[in-house]
Amino acid sequence: MSNKRPSRADVLQGTLDLMVLQTLDSLGPLHGYAIAARLQQVSGGALQLNMGTLYPALMRLEQRGLLRGKWRATETNRNARFYAVTPAGRRQLAREKDAWDRMAGIIHTLLHGEA
Repeated sequence: MSNKRPSRADVLQGTLDLMVLQTLDSLGPLHGYAIAARLQQVSGGALQLNMGTLYPALMRLEQRGLLRGKWRATETNRNARFYAVTPAGRRQLAREKDAWDRMAGIIHTLLHGEA
């Protein structure tokens, strides 16, 4: 096992979809830059997504029917694609949150010896 810090890609693998779905479910429709800014804000700056990471995830989620994107003007009157969670996205979010909670419980038990 390596003692080097995990890369951002390692940390995000498997969690980016969950974070995007939760952000949009909580805050409503947002454009990509606002999603990235929110994730950076709630992580205290630990998550700094570049658009080359975020936009493929948004496209993948939209292709899977979990998000719906619509073009509209931003607060600065710039045209941007705003994403919203679909009913299928909400169901997927619930499943992923349950799986995350189960795994976090297992890891907590392993790390703290509670069983």
